[in-house]
Amino acid sequence: MAVTDRRTKCDWAEQVRTLLDVQYPRADRVTLVMHNLNTHTLASLYAAFEPSEARRLIDRLEVVFTPKLGSWLNRAEIELGVLSRQCMGDRLPDQATLAAAVDRWQKDRNNSRATIDWRFTTAEARIKRRRLYPKINE
Repeated sequence: MAVTDRRTKCDWAEQVRTLLDVQYPRADRVTLVMHNLNTHTLASLYAAFEPSEARRLIDRLEVVFTPKLGSWLNRAEIELGVLSRQCMGDRLPDQATLAAAVDRWQKDRNNSRATIDWRFTTAEARIKRRRLYPKINE
């Protein structure tokens, strides 16, 4: 996780390159699960890098988008809520302090193998989000 000044296409592209070249340099293919933010597109790689570099990165990616109102996005939002409560409760004086706090939090969270206790079942989803499910005539 990185702390940046902005949230631009180029910022996102740099994070993808770091993911592939630094965190998973030996992986032939990396599955990237992401939501539908306007900067999170493969075209952003072409905006940030030369076409050959963008193609090299794209060839190693398998992108899976989260469904709107889907459990993956909700889980990510829950995790960001945990980050906010556990790491950013106090006002942090600058970006460097924030980045260090986020890094410590992420390492602790990963080392403790923290999980999310997801309790929203498929049956509950079919009731709460019934308009999203197809009608089956029996």
